[in-house]
Amino acid sequence: MVDTVRIGVTGLGGLGTPLAREIDAVADAEVVAVADVSDEARRSGAEEFGVPDDQRYESHEAMLDGADLDGVAIATPHALHHEQVVAALEREIDTLCEKPLCVDLDHARDLVDRSEASDAALMVGYQRHLSPAFQRAREALDERVGDPQFLSASITQNWITHQRGTWRANPDLSGGGQLYDTGSHVLDALLWTTGLTPVSVSAQMRFDDEAERVDVQAALDVAFENGAVASVGVSGDSPVVREHLDVWGEQGGFRVRGSDWGERDLDFVDDENNAHAPEHEGESRNKGTAFVDVIRDGAEPPATARDALKVTAVTEAAYESARTGRRVDVDLRTEPRVEAD
Repeated sequence: MVDTVRIGVTGLGGLGTPLAREIDAVADAEVVAVADVSDEARRSGAEEFGVPDDQRYESHEAMLDGADLDGVAIATPHALHHEQVVAALEREIDTLCEKPLCVDLDHARDLVDRSEASDAALMVGYQRHLSPAFQRAREALDERVGDPQFLSASITQNWITHQRGTWRANPDLSGGGQLYDTGSHVLDALLWTTGLTPVSVSAQMRFDDEAERVDVQAALDVAFENGAVASVGVSGDSPVVREHLDVWGEQGGFRVRGSDWGERDLDFVDDENNAHAPEHEGESRNKGTAFVDVIRDGAEPPATARDALKVTAVTEAAYESARTGRRVDVDLRTEPRVEAD
């Protein structure tokens, strides 16, 4: 067991700084090094967490090589994740990477292989795995729902107003638009709570750019191996944040609801249309605390590279469908694709 968990943080923006605060608040954990290409972000973050001058790095790799680390948290633009996670795993450093893990399917496959072959842990920042509502829904699926047959999920957010001009609306850095950003959480929650295997997607999107790379609104029809179907809506041009996930089977269903970024509420509905709210089971653990547990106790990462691969596969199929007008198969193979001659 590690005594004091020493963690470096790469990316000190809107996600990285709050994540560093979560880590720094854990007893016997410490942010000991920071990396950011921005001089101001690097200076500000280092001063907040008391990181000395010689542990402030411009590059991720320099921090990995120069600092004495038990773990590293990565909160950089999505398209940088693969290279940065590879660098950490090659050095056998436990890693927390913000979602989405990858915006390229072969990169996602590569990280599944690397993480499962490595002694270092790889945790993905899908925090609904840490939410009591989603955890309880997943645990009670067989008893309360049975075999899921009809699913719906959505999230609304005033995303585009705040993201135009930032890296999140630059597809070379973000991989896409709202579906790859907040929408990634919705897809993950649906896939993780049910454990279903997606087989194909049909999607419609409204894009914010002529190249049709940055989606603002997305409507997905997802088909699953067991015959279930799902309707998924992701809006980045709505005035408020609202989220829902409904899952129905022969025995009943569950409903998760929430607004803004607080806790989500869960109730179960039986086959006589009676709703039952489970007893309150406390607040969500945050990602920083969970990551420290992974490092210190050898705990299983709450969200893994395999979870992230499913999300990337559905997301990439949805973008292809929206651009081509065709229904697209979801490719969940873990081996890299081989292009025909």
